[in-house]
Amino acid sequence: MDITELHEIAEQERERRKPTRIRCCTAAGCLSSGSAGVKHGLEAAVQSAGLEAEVEVCSVGCMRFCGRGPLVEVAPTGTLYEQVTPEDTASIVGALKGGNATAMKGDPNHPFFARQMPIVLENSGKIDPERIEEYIAVGGYEQLHHVLTEMTPAQVVEEVTKSGLRGRGGGGYPTGLKWATVAKMPRDQKYVICNADEGDPGAFMDRSVLESDPHRILEGMAIAGYAIGANHGYIYVRAEYPLAIKHLQKAIQQAKKYGLLGSQIFDTAFDFKIDIRIGAGAFVCGEETALIQSIQGGRGNPRPRPPYPAESGLWGCPTLINNVETYANITPIIRNGGDWYASIGTEKSKGTKVFALTGKVNNTGLIEVPMGTTIRQIVEEMGGGVADGGKVKAVQTGGPSGGCVPAALFDTSVDYESLQKLGTIMGSGGMIVMDEDTSMVEIARFYMEFCRGETCGKCVPCRTGTVQLYAMLTKLINRQATPADLEKMEALCYMVKDTSLCGLGQTAPNPVLSTLKYFKPEYLELLKSADSPNGKVNV
Repeated sequence: MDITELHEIAEQERERRKPTRIRCCTAAGCLSSGSAGVKHGLEAAVQSAGLEAEVEVCSVGCMRFCGRGPLVEVAPTGTLYEQVTPEDTASIVGALKGGNATAMKGDPNHPFFARQMPIVLENSGKIDPERIEEYIAVGGYEQLHHVLTEMTPAQVVEEVTKSGLRGRGGGGYPTGLKWATVAKMPRDQKYVICNADEGDPGAFMDRSVLESDPHRILEGMAIAGYAIGANHGYIYVRAEYPLAIKHLQKAIQQAKKYGLLGSQIFDTAFDFKIDIRIGAGAFVCGEETALIQSIQGGRGNPRPRPPYPAESGLWGCPTLINNVETYANITPIIRNGGDWYASIGTEKSKGTKVFALTGKVNNTGLIEVPMGTTIRQIVEEMGGGVADGGKVKAVQTGGPSGGCVPAALFDTSVDYESLQKLGTIMGSGGMIVMDEDTSMVEIARFYMEFCRGETCGKCVPCRTGTVQLYAMLTKLINRQATPADLEKMEALCYMVKDTSLCGLGQTAPNPVLSTLKYFKPEYLELLKSADSPNGKVNV
């Protein structure tokens, strides 16, 4: 494979396309709402109308507005249909010949889309994730050729550093600095790992990217391998993502067939292969050292750091670990330049961030917004607020490692530093909206129950501390706790946070501490008091 052949494949794919393309979302969200039947209905309607020569029905990835699925878009007009049923399909095809569609029309200019800036999601919902030719037709693998033939590894690292990209898995560590550290390690064998072990309740960003644009991740990993001097990559993905795994497996096979993975890629000396490792769903395996143990075939227990994986990771070799969204940003950074990417976002948080907007909100789905967008703009403008005129009470970010932000602080900018000041984190990108009927103490207990069940048990503070915190919260909810119990619970939160071995235990108390900080009256309301006839503390 050389660049001429790549361009020929792209040209042949563009010539193959029919004038009209009916795109049907077949990502997991829409599939669960019956989009497979919708696609079959569209294909039958096209055949029945005798439009096979002019109209093509194709499967595409996530169209983002998940709460309105199944979604169908007609290109090139951009006509969008929402909540499509198989019974609507004949009228959608009939509308191409001047008829009226019975399906509900969507608005491409809906506030849900208005502030979005698709960089990671630029191909999502536009191409068939199971056809490498469609990815190549939109410029796929051209940046891999560019770095292999026109850039040195150091120049690639420099461009990523210049972009200001920070790890999108939750920690926010500067990506360029991490790449530079691994690149400097004096070892012949190095590894690249993609952490696709997305385990936060309510989060589905990485899953959607893998389902919708798997070649984007393969290309980003290959560029990373060239930059740091690695010839082998692993994608660690949880077994609960069968569609993502299927698309990844097919993408790897297709890339090998075209010589875009394997030996002497683009007729250069660069070799790079990628394998998939499927995790059993342990949340702790999202922690990098536990993930490495799992790939090696061991129990997914974290280990103390240092040494960090950049120095001693997979099988004791220097290892680069980034998550799905981080790798998905690499191709556009190389294509447009680090300065372009750094011009988006805030001073210390560059680029865009993908969020899964869910919960008690009208408009749910995937959003990609520039860093610096406020919580209010996301929840009230894009999300459309709470259904039936209710009031938003809080938003939870960062999953079990994050915290709850009250509505009074919704003008806060969404960036790493601003969220940290509020006692929460950006995490991988889950954003769950809560209305005024939500009990914040119940929310804290829900996340503590999750952490209690997901602890690996290796260190005592996390293993026993999460159990005790869950018991204390249950005692409180049952109105059996005293003010002294509340003080003990808060002290235990800080003990678990300060003494746990890995990030799971160190962040597990965050939902409790943030709700105590912003919603303490709800805790006090549940306290019992011997002096009060109704068993409650008078507040």
